[in-house]
Amino acid sequence: MSDALIVIALLLTGLTATAAALTRDPGRQAAVLALLGLCLAVLFTVLQAPDVALSQLGVGSAVTPLLILLTVRRVRREERSDDRPDRTE
Repeated sequence: MSDALIVIALLLTGLTATAAALTRDPGRQAAVLALLGLCLAVLFTVLQAPDVALSQLGVGSAVTPLLILLTVRRVRREERSDDRPDRTE
């Protein structure tokens, strides 16, 4: 039974990693990366590494996607402000 769980977790991780690599929009990619972090946490739990799974859950599923979303938001805001004409007269 445990071998089947390992294979399922590996396949799920491989599928989400492929989806993350093929996603073009950074906002959607952050969501897929959060899902990938969750799949990796499940894989580590199945492989009996709960401490690594907890670290992955915190960093890979929460912090990294949040930083990506904040960066995308800031870049888009700066792009919009660059499009405005200067009001210096």
